[in-house]
Amino acid sequence: MDLGLAGKVALVAGGSSGIGLAIAAELAAEGAHVAIGARDPARLAAAERTLKELARGRVHATRVDVTDAAATRHWVEEVASEFGGLHIVAVSGGTPPTGNATSFEASVYREAVETVLMPAVELSMAALPHLRAARWGRILLVASETAVVPIGGLALSGVTRAAIVRFAQALAADLGRDGVTVNVLAPSATHTPLLERVLTQGSSGRLPAELAAVGGKTAIGRVARPDEIAALAAFLASERAGYITGTVQLIDGGSSVLGASSSHYIDSQEGTC
Repeated sequence: MDLGLAGKVALVAGGSSGIGLAIAAELAAEGAHVAIGARDPARLAAAERTLKELARGRVHATRVDVTDAAATRHWVEEVASEFGGLHIVAVSGGTPPTGNATSFEASVYREAVETVLMPAVELSMAALPHLRAARWGRILLVASETAVVPIGGLALSGVTRAAIVRFAQALAADLGRDGVTVNVLAPSATHTPLLERVLTQGSSGRLPAELAAVGGKTAIGRVARPDEIAALAAFLASERAGYITGTVQLIDGGSSVLGASSSHYIDSQEGTC
């Protein structure tokens, strides 16, 4: 299937690892020019090498902290100038602390908004002039199943991811006639380095058993792979998905259809990105 992405310019925040890297890889393999941004220089360099091995277009990597609004705007302008435009913006990353609603001070809620919600807002708004100028654009915001399914032990995730959904839907209403779509991906536990770190904390290296336990709470019987999330992202970014906007794509392996007795996580830990 030709997704019509050859020659498009894609910017992927959080593109050095996990779901963000998987999305960048899918877009690069489809022929898009891909710019990734992240904070860790070693992981960023490794991701750049990986992408260049499979890319049909150009690859650009920038060390950037997307919680810094000025740095975010500068990055967007740099990419648009380097590639002569911008068509796709994907925002992945930013995971708040886990815990119940009453376990955090108000200051922690503010910090979660700044680190999870605001990068999605800043990147989207900075990209808008370029997407509108192209009369063709795709904004993809990676959230979590907590945007759809309330999970008590993931209060900050639910608050910030639900806010991302409402922002995306409002943006979709504004941009549809400009040829720009906006959609949210809401994955459950996905086998990323973050999930591995969460599951091996104090588990004496029992990662396979921990993954099996988490995956056993889904209808499919395993956790998601990053490339499975990325495959949907690539389709939503494609020419063929031009009539899909304002949606929240729950990707949970059927956890939500198993009923309230099914716990999505071990000890309410999160590892979607």
